[in-house]
Amino acid sequence: MSHVEVFESRRPVLGINSLGRIGKLTLWHHIGRKYFQEIVVNVGRGVGTGLFAIAQLIEKDATYGTIHRFLHGVKAERMIRIVDEKSGALLIDGIPVTILREARNPADIGWRNHGVDVVVECTGKFQDPTVAPDDKNGSLAGHLAGGAKVAINSSAFKIKNKALTMPDEAVTLIYGINHTAFDYKKHHLISAASCTTTGLAHMIKPLLENHATSKILTASMSTVHAVTNSQSILDKTPKAGDKDLRKSRSTLNNIILTSTNAAEALSLVIPEVKNIGFMADSIRVPTSTESLIILNATFQTRASRDGANVPLNREGLNDIYKKAANDPDHLVVYSEEQNVSTDLIGMDAAVVIEGQFNHTRTAFIEVDLAGVPDLPEAFLKTLSQSTMRVPVVHAKIFGWYDNEYGSYTNRLGDLAAYIHQSLFH
Repeated sequence: MSHVEVFESRRPVLGINSLGRIGKLTLWHHIGRKYFQEIVVNVGRGVGTGLFAIAQLIEKDATYGTIHRFLHGVKAERMIRIVDEKSGALLIDGIPVTILREARNPADIGWRNHGVDVVVECTGKFQDPTVAPDDKNGSLAGHLAGGAKVAINSSAFKIKNKALTMPDEAVTLIYGINHTAFDYKKHHLISAASCTTTGLAHMIKPLLENHATSKILTASMSTVHAVTNSQSILDKTPKAGDKDLRKSRSTLNNIILTSTNAAEALSLVIPEVKNIGFMADSIRVPTSTESLIILNATFQTRASRDGANVPLNREGLNDIYKKAANDPDHLVVYSEEQNVSTDLIGMDAAVVIEGQFNHTRTAFIEVDLAGVPDLPEAFLKTLSQSTMRVPVVHAKIFGWYDNEYGSYTNRLGDLAAYIHQSLFH
């Protein structure tokens, strides 16, 4: 199938595979956005007693309330109507929504029959862009075989066969960071990275764009992260081959240490990060959404010998994010309010910078010049001392992000709309 033709403009129809957390909230986003005039959602199986159960699943949410009140306020009336049980037809706030309940394999869904050009893959099962479209277990590329022109994966790519490289048609894009790199002639499999990578990228970008912080010597981050469906409500026996035993422990009453691929994915959307010794980890806590990135970064500076006259202090650091918050897209929000996590649930921002908690410290690092690689020995002999005191600034930056709707799903929605516009305009 050729993907290089200039596509003729037609009625915008979005496909969503799965009604899990991100799939459901992606539907909410586009019902409110009204860019796509029709939405087709593949569930791939029966749910409850029929379409009424699916309508209830869509309408109500334990974290965000009901869709009508979330989108239109407390006085809003219910807005989901069942049109036809057999065909799975719903009408949600004036948008026709079709629920498909048969195919599990993306290649068998038949997006072509519904006029779907862009599919958002939300099952979390098809993360490997190298798997063939006709694989019996399904694949991300299977959506293309089913008629879609672009498939957007709502998580990071994971190539299982380490001998394989990333296909040319696959690319990782984060809206507001590198989404304009999308090439409709080349890119057909998209990763929207992860919720943490999205928030982190919007914290790092303003630093790299400012002269005082553009040279990051080293950085690390921890995300204090809400629970996800990959964890267990109660303790359970791990599956064969599970390496992270902590994820099998109860989310209700534990703080759980785990890993994150945010640092690796970050380098795909901001290549400069590859030159930084970046580390990342995750701390899962018993909340339903709204997470917190704690970013530590070290910069070389020009402090005087007594540590005074430092170009970068707390006020200067916060000014960088105040400037970023004035960007027309308003993807970064700067706040000096005394927020707690629930205050920011649902906020439409890639990241909310916690200005009151940001801080910097200046220090001097003793560098043993004899240990510096490739420094000529003849040069060392000309020096009066073998060590050098290098002034550095350590910065600790705090950023809130709604890992479900407010930060991640909204940016995923921005990306889907942008990609569709790029296909036809």
